[in-house]
Formats: sequence, structure tokens, C-alpha cells
Amino acid sequence: MKAGVLHAKEELKYEDIPTPSPNAGQVLIKVKYTGICGSDLPRVNGDASHYYPNVLGHEFSGVIAEVGEGVETLKVGDKVAGVPLIPCLKCVDCQKGDYSLCKHYSFVGSRQFGSFAEYVVVPEKNAVKFDDSISFEHGAFFEPITVALHGLNRLDFKPDGTVAILGGGTIGLFTMQWAKIFGAKKVVVFDISDERLELAKKFGADECINTQEESFIEQAKWLTDGRGFDYVYETAGSTITMKMAFELVANKGGVCLIGTPTKDISFTVDEWENLNRKEFTLTGSWMSYSAGFPGKEWQLAAHYIKTGEFKLDNSFIFKKIPLSKIAEAFKMYKTPGLVKAKILIDSEK
Repeated sequence: MKAGVLHAKEELKYEDIPTPSPNAGQVLIKVKYTGICGSDLPRVNGDASHYYPNVLGHEFSGVIAEVGEGVETLKVGDKVAGVPLIPCLKCVDCQKGDYSLCKHYSFVGSRQFGSFAEYVVVPEKNAVKFDDSISFEHGAFFEPITVALHGLNRLDFKPDGTVAILGGGTIGLFTMQWAKIFGAKKVVVFDISDERLELAKKFGADECINTQEESFIEQAKWLTDGRGFDYVYETAGSTITMKMAFELVANKGGVCLIGTPTKDISFTVDEWENLNRKEFTLTGSWMSYSAGFPGKEWQLAAHYIKTGEFKLDNSFIFKKIPLSKIAEAFKMYKTPGLVKAKILIDSEK
């Protein structure tokens, strides 16, 4: 089969490798689309790959092409979204259902060959069937959609609260939609891009605030009658937005850091003292799994995309690029601001 094989930093080649076969309990997926994740960038354009040669790709959709012995829940022809985490299922964390925290896991597209290829093999539970009404393009978004829902649930989220989403990128807009679906009274999205904020309004944000405006903190406080927000979700991984979360959260509120930081962060005494004086809950979020692997995040994604309550359209897709041109796709990320949404790799071209 053809695959995009990473041989070294910035050495991504379209070439032939053996087509895998499913063992007992596994399925072979004919890959349709794979989204390029931000975590793929340092592996290709940097030196973060676990090994070489490697085949990355973990946000994918496809169709079951072959099933191994003992597979009962899937059949050839089923449309599926790929679940990249392969937990050990034996450690203390796995026994509690905290699969995201497994220390002995494998991961499709980083620790083992992934979906930047025509075919990929995964365990039966790592393929989530979705309805025929859902496109393969949208099926490739299941993984980041579940990341957003897992983050939402890391706080004790209840309906009728006020929600701040810091960062209007893909994860931010997905988190915003989940908050609306589960009954938030008011959801406000913060970003520096008017284009992203317009998209947030299109997908249901009640208010949008550009943080480059000098008075944005006062504007945000006015929207909550001076209280601050019950729930604040940081999705950008930026030092600025992490500190902003401490300022925007209400007394006894909650802050969840979903974004992945890329730089060290330090707080002044006054900035950190918000945590003491407001007595807010601070937590992080990692991946997208829960008890009943892969968990309710994946079940609910399939359900709400099918019903149309979770909205997806081409606004989330920057370009669809053939697998044969995968190296060119990663080069686009070297131009700051060029890639404005998700790039999907088409494994059939």
C-alpha cells in the first residue's frame, strides 16, 4: 500500500510499504480521510517523532475492509472513525476507567503506524461505527470533537452556567458547541481573530470578544454582571489565555486547561492569588476517553453529529490534499497564518 512515511525531520516520503493484516480481535480499515493535528507538526517539522521510519496520522475515518477472528461488533463495509489510544487495560488508571492516564499505552499514529496511509489496523474497540448520513470528511473530526467533550466534562459542568471559551480554533469551537448542547446559559468566545469570532457566532456563540480591544476585560465582566464566568475553558495553549482564565473565572467557578502549552509559564503573585481569593477549581484535560472504552465521549459524538445538533461544515476544512502530496501539506504550516482550519489528507488520492 501507499503511505506517507516519515524518515527524519522534514523527510516525509510517499512510498510503498506492506499492507497490514488484522490479527484476532483486530480490524483492517481502508482509510478515507485523516486530519493533520497540531501534535503532528513537531513530529514532521521538528524532531519529536518517537522513532523512524514512522507513519503518523490519528484523526481518521474509513471503512472496514477486513475483520480478524473473534470480531463481533463490526463487519466489512461499516463506516468508522478511528480511536487512536490503545490503553494497556491492566494498570490502576485503566482499571478505574481513566484510560487517558494509562502509562503503558500505545497510540496509533505516533507509537505505532497510523492513518497517513491507505490502510491501518486497530483493535475492534478502536473503530467507532457511525451513521451512513455522516460523511467521511466529518468522520475524521471525531477525535478532536471528543477531546473537546472530555475537556468540558473535566469540570462539574451543569446547565444554566456562563461559559468562556478562550481560543476560537477548532477545539475551542467544538468545546463551545458542546457547552451549548448541554445547556449553558451563555457562551462567550474570546480570540484575536475577527474571522474566527464570526465563525464562532455562526456555530452558536452567544457573544464574541476580540481580546485585542483594550476594554475586553470590562466587556467580559459586563456580560456576567461583574461576577465572572462559572466555567472557563482555555483551548489555545497560550500563556496569555492561561493567565486570562484566572482573571475571568467567577468565585467558586472552574477553569479547565485543554490547550497544550508550548512555552514555560510564570505567574506574578497577584495573578496567582486569584486562585486563592476566588477559590476556583483548576484542572487540566488530556485526550478523550472514559469508562466503557472508548467512552461516552465517542458515543455522544456519533449521536449528536447524526442528529445535526453538533454542527459541522466546510468551514472547519482548509484544504483536502491527496496522500501523494502529504509533504507539501506539512510545508504549508511553515508560513504563519496560512493554514486557517483543518487540512484533511485524502488517502484515496
